[in-house]
Amino acid sequence: MEVPITQLRKDIFALANRVLEGETLIVAYKGRRLRMMPEISEVDPKTRFDRVTRLNLLTPELLSAEGVDMLPEMQKQWEKDWEEQGLL
Repeated sequence: MEVPITQLRKDIFALANRVLEGETLIVAYKGRRLRMMPEISEVDPKTRFDRVTRLNLLTPELLSAEGVDMLPEMQKQWEKDWEEQGLL
């Protein structure tokens, strides 16, 4: 919906409620247009996270015996790095 700025000034609360309900408002002022619309999270909080692709971080390969065998070696390296940084 497009309205002149004088109508925005007159009906600001009614127009703000329409924007909060999901409608986009365009305000004309001095030959230019301003767009008012709700934040994405305000329109539908689920849509923002529905677009995220699930990432499987724990795979069977990482949980196998090979991954467990590497743990002591990795821990030694972490401790060495922490010692060099003065964290241990």
